[in-house]
Amino acid sequence: MNWITNFVRPKINSMLGRREMPDNLWIKDPETGEMVFHKDLEENQFVIPASGYHMKISARERLKFFFDGGKYEVLENPKVVQDPLKFRDEKRYVDRLKDAKSKTSLEDAVLSAQGTIEGLPVVVTVQDFAFMGGSLGMAAGEALIHAFETARKRKRPLILFAASGGARMQEGILSLMQLPRSTVGVDRLKEAGLPYIVVLTNPTTGGVTASYAMLGDVHIAEPGALIGFAGPRVIEQTIREKLPEGFQRAEYLMEHGMVDMVVSRLDMKKTVANLLKLLLKVPEASAPEAEILPPAATSGETRPRA
Repeated sequence: MNWITNFVRPKINSMLGRREMPDNLWIKDPETGEMVFHKDLEENQFVIPASGYHMKISARERLKFFFDGGKYEVLENPKVVQDPLKFRDEKRYVDRLKDAKSKTSLEDAVLSAQGTIEGLPVVVTVQDFAFMGGSLGMAAGEALIHAFETARKRKRPLILFAASGGARMQEGILSLMQLPRSTVGVDRLKEAGLPYIVVLTNPTTGGVTASYAMLGDVHIAEPGALIGFAGPRVIEQTIREKLPEGFQRAEYLMEHGMVDMVVSRLDMKKTVANLLKLLLKVPEASAPEAEILPPAATSGETRPRA
């Protein structure tokens, strides 16, 4: 224990009325090295104003920025067995889950909610990369399927914000089985005639890219997002060739037909709303009235329905 740092300095600061400065007051642009004031960055949806670089954001921040007035109702995820294989490497899997839950305040990598965008009732599912790399395990798979079924039963379009490193190795084959299961969820939604729009964020890789993340009616990507199955380094080592500049980035994939459009986070809500109006054949001047939701909490999040 450092006596000066932990006792003397706080005592002096309290006597002089000084306040400790938060560590994240300024954030560095990964591309240009420019320092950006945190409050300005948050007001700009964590898009660097000068360079347009899109910082990673949490699932709750994503929902707050996307829904009308930042108000939404969280869908409660189904409960599953947490550690079916009793997996352990350098650390027990259950301990990794506890750390991830503490870090993100989420039950798993997927958070779903319902609300409105420009008056259109929708269901939105977000993968949070901060939760074990957005990896897909049984809990995340069940959450996805629950979101698809909720959208189908309530006759609402579903928007997926994908961000993942792929399947969760600690759950083995049980993790891989979530890929075909979620694909069935997509099929059931489409059979009901409901739009399914996918927004690919940085990064979207592995089995997630090889399944439900590439089955949307429209595929949108955030600028600079890494999208692919295997990473560029693995591909280069396999084919023993240098990959083209920007390979697997959103702009490159749009040029080669894998992504329909690249849209800034600042324009995402309006773009998705316009697409939904086209897909649902809703006249511009008469968007359907939103279903009345329970009063929103201070954070914009309401309690899930039973």
